[in-house]
Formats: sequence, C-alpha cells, structure tokens
Amino acid sequence: MSRIGKAPIAIPSGVTINVSDKNLVTVKGPKGELTQQVDSDITVKEEDGQILVARPTEQKRHKSLHGLYRALINNMVIGVTEGYKTTQELVGVGYRATSNGNTLELALGFSHPIVFILPKEVKVSTTSEKGKNPTITLESADKQLIGQIAAKIRGFRKPEPYKGKGVKFVGEVLRRKAGKSAKK
Repeated sequence: MSRIGKAPIAIPSGVTINVSDKNLVTVKGPKGELTQQVDSDITVKEEDGQILVARPTEQKRHKSLHGLYRALINNMVIGVTEGYKTTQELVGVGYRATSNGNTLELALGFSHPIVFILPKEVKVSTTSEKGKNPTITLESADKQLIGQIAAKIRGFRKPEPYKGKGVKFVGEVLRRKAGKSAKK
C-alpha cells in the first residue's frame, strides 16, 4: 500500500480542502461536502495544488494506514467533483421499483412491498421499460455510503443461483447452477 500512499492527489478547480488541527480533512466541491477523520500518526498537507499524505515510520501499521487514507481522500475528491453512480436491476416476474423523493418502494415477490427510506445525500431514480428489467440508479458524492445502500438493497432479495431472480448489479456475473436432471 505504500506506493499508493506516496502518490500525490491533484486538487481540481472548484474544490477546497481544509485540514484541521485534529487531522479532520474536509473536502468541499460542486457536488457537496465530505469529511474524514485521519489517524493521528498520518500527516496530511496541501502543497502547490496537491495533497500529500505522509507516514512517520516504516511499520506495517503505518504503511497500511498511509495507503488507506490516501485512497479515502482521493475518493472524497472524486466524489465532490464527479460523484458516484450505481445501477441495479430487478430480475424476476412481477418485481417492481418506484421512487418518490428519497423513498424507494420495492415489490420483490413478498406478501408486502418493501419501503426503504434513503439518506438525503443519496439520490435515487427508477426506470421500468417494457421488455426490460426494472432498474434502480443511486447517485451520491460519498462512495462508502452509496456502496452500503446498494448492498442493503441487494440484501432484500439476493440473486438465486438457478434462475438468477433477485436484485443484482448491472454487469454482475452470477454463478449459475444446473437444476436437477430428470430420471430415465
């Protein structure tokens, strides 16, 4: 991880970064504001349009934290400039998704619909075209939060290995099993 930690992070125009005395990194940009508490051993400084992350020693713990915090700060910079987007599709007969503001309502073959209230940092949109599976699109500046929300939605009905029914990510390859063979 030390090679990742040594790479400087370029600060795009329109992004401001503030490092407080207690190693609290705040990144502000056009898509929002994110904060990350950095370990007290790791130093974060801004020099001529770049962010540099440094470690005090060559201990294994410091090397791993060095790469970790550099990657987290880089994800924050990308999040406030471009944002992150995740798309999931519902595979199954009668599976539906509707969104109203920050409320997502899912019909996944249970006796009742699932109503999922999303945090205000995440924007949701759903599409359902005839002949195609319904899709859910999540957008946010926070990579960790959008991943956690997408995993929670997928957990409502994970894809099963025989027919592939369930909530899956677009482009996800499922490992399929053959059904039982008929007796002869």
